[in-house]
Amino acid sequence: MTSGSFAGMAASSPATGSVTAVPRAAARSQGSATQLPAEHPLVSGLTADSPLLTQYRGGRNTAGEITRPHRRPVWFMRQAGRSLPEYRALREGTTMLDSCLDPKLASEITLQPVRRHDVDAAIFFSDIVIPLRLAGIDVEIQPGVGPVLGTPVRTRADVEALPTLDDAAFAPITEAIGRIVAELGSTPLIGFAGAPFTLAAYMVEGRPSRDHLGPRTMMHADPETWKALASWAAEVSGRFMRAQLMAGASAAQLFDSWAGSLGREDYARHVQAHSAAAFSHVTGLDGTTPEGHRVTAPLIHFGTGTGEILDLMKEAGADVVGVDYRLNLAEATRRVGPETPLQGNIDPALLRADWPVLEAHVREVIAAGSGAAGHVLNLGHGVPPETDPEVLTRVVSLIHEIGNED
Repeated sequence: MTSGSFAGMAASSPATGSVTAVPRAAARSQGSATQLPAEHPLVSGLTADSPLLTQYRGGRNTAGEITRPHRRPVWFMRQAGRSLPEYRALREGTTMLDSCLDPKLASEITLQPVRRHDVDAAIFFSDIVIPLRLAGIDVEIQPGVGPVLGTPVRTRADVEALPTLDDAAFAPITEAIGRIVAELGSTPLIGFAGAPFTLAAYMVEGRPSRDHLGPRTMMHADPETWKALASWAAEVSGRFMRAQLMAGASAAQLFDSWAGSLGREDYARHVQAHSAAAFSHVTGLDGTTPEGHRVTAPLIHFGTGTGEILDLMKEAGADVVGVDYRLNLAEATRRVGPETPLQGNIDPALLRADWPVLEAHVREVIAAGSGAAGHVLNLGHGVPPETDPEVLTRVVSLIHEIGNED
C-alpha cells in the first residue's frame, strides 16, 4: 500500500460545513436504495470471505458453510491514533475534526495501523461528533477535554431548531472511503458511528460528563423532548453509517460510549428503540457475489460498561456484540446466546504488562470466546495513547499464530 498517489478535497471544503435546508422526509433520500453497489468489496467478493467477515457471520462463508479462516482475525479500536508516531506527525497543526473531514488525511490515518500491525480490518478514522459537525452544529474537540458544543441542546425549542443533515455533506466521507478501500484490497474497512444516546448526551451536557445527569434527567423530566432529540441523533447517526457502507465499508460498528451509565430499565425504555432506529438505516443492505451468494454488511454494537444490557443491545439490531474488558466472554455468550458472534475483549491496561502476563491474558480471552459462534479479537476499549506500537504488532502476530495452533 502506498499513499503517494493520494490527493483530494481539503478540510476547508464547503462540503464539510454546509447545511442545506431540506424537509426531514427528503433527508432519507439516501436510504432509498437497499442494494450495495456492484463494485462494493463485499459484492465483488473481495472482502466477503475474509477472516473478519467469516467470524462476524458466525464462522460461515458466503455460501453458508461452516469454515475456518486461514488466521484468527483481530483489529483494535483506536488503532489509528495517538499511539502511532506516524499519526502524530501527520496530525501536527491540524484539529481532530478537520483531519477527520479531509479525505486525504482521514484515508492515510485509517491505513497506517493496517500497514504497521497487519490487523485484519481497518476502522474508519472518524469521531462520534462528526455527524453533528456535518449538520452544521458548532462543536469542537478541545485537547484534554473532548467534544464541546457552542450551545447545548436542553429544551424542545432547542431540538426543533436543530438543522437537517443534507446528503451532500457526506462528500468528504465517501471520498475518503473510496481512497481507503482502493488501498486495502481484500482487507475489510469497518464503518463507525456514535450511538444515539452518546450523541444526545454530548448535546445535552455540551461537553463530556462523568455521570451524564443531564440526559438522564431529561428522559424522565421531559420525555417528549428526550424522544425528539434522540430521534434526531438516531437519524444522523444511521445515515452516517449508511454513507460509509454504501461507499465501500464492509461492516459497521455503532459505538455507545456512555450507555453504561444507564440502568437496564432506562436503556430499555428510553434508548434501545433509538439505537434500533439508527441500525434501521443500514439493516438489509445487501448484494449478490459473482458466485450468486447474497451478502450483507455485518453490524456490530459496542458500549463501555454495558455488561448488564448486552442482550438489549443485540436486540436493537446488531449481528455482533462487542464486549468491554469488564465481562468474561464466556459469560457474555451466556447472556446473548451462543449463536451471537462476539468481539473483544483484551484489557487495554495489560498492554503495558510484561509480555508473559499479556500473552497469558490473550490466550485466556481466546479460550473464553470459543463458545461463541464467531469471535473477533479486539480490545475491551480503545488503544491507550501511551501504548508501544511494537506491543500491538506482537499481539497481532501472537493471535495469528494461535489461530494456526488450533
